[in-house]
Amino acid sequence: MTMIESHTIALVVITLVAAVVNGALGYGFSSITVPIALLFLANRVLNPALVLIEVVLNAYVLWNNRDALANVWRRVLPIVLGLAPGVALGTAIVSQVNPGWLRFATFLVLLPLIFLQAAGYRRPIRSERAVGALFGGGVGVLYSVTTISGPPLAVMLNNQGFAKGDFRAALGVVRLAESTMTAVAYAYVGLFTATSMALIPWIVPSILVGVPIGAFIIKRVRVETFRRLCMSFDAYVVAFGLSRLLGELRLVESSAAYLVVVGVGVLDAWMLYRFFSRLALEAAAPG
Repeated sequence: MTMIESHTIALVVITLVAAVVNGALGYGFSSITVPIALLFLANRVLNPALVLIEVVLNAYVLWNNRDALANVWRRVLPIVLGLAPGVALGTAIVSQVNPGWLRFATFLVLLPLIFLQAAGYRRPIRSERAVGALFGGGVGVLYSVTTISGPPLAVMLNNQGFAKGDFRAALGVVRLAESTMTAVAYAYVGLFTATSMALIPWIVPSILVGVPIGAFIIKRVRVETFRRLCMSFDAYVVAFGLSRLLGELRLVESSAAYLVVVGVGVLDAWMLYRFFSRLALEAAAPG
């Protein structure tokens, strides 16, 4: 089996798992796909293919939650308006920065976001409109550089108390806007190459199979448990990616680079223990 064939098979498997997560939670496709796929693909090759796919995927999520659109669009409008300058800046970064350092920066940003979400961090913001525009700018940069925005968006929307239906609708609005803006920006700077487009036929079947499976699973599994296990998986993947890049970029030239994985494992095990202990206490509580 050639290197190209093994990478293609890996991409199919990764995107299938990611599509199952997206079908269950309404986000997570890029959060799962990118950390692993970046181990063998550059951002500027992977991102354009994912962005085009996510325009359709996010439109599907929004359509399925259109009944809640009237409840949320005013609240998320500042975030949407803030996306544009962030997307422009992020697109310039993707087209200019060294792929290795870009992957390293991506993983550094993702890891604390994953743990923030895993910890269930909440601190409601009163000036939602003012903060929303600034937050939108940051999300625009992050998405256009990595095609990932689910973790910070989930933290923000949960933090502001969006109910389940409203949460998914708000997520659909912002993610459709960011993926559409990013697709336009990528087209403008010429990032849609034949190499990127060749990935799409291998990814689409995984989505067509995985999204319905995820929607089926989430009706039978507690949402918080499923989400928490997905975040653990993400944390280990990102930690492994960071360790690999510490060696490749000659920042740490020994096996000590893999202490990142050990540290993340210890922290995640502690957080999982707290999570399942809380669930056990809730289940044992009377009434």
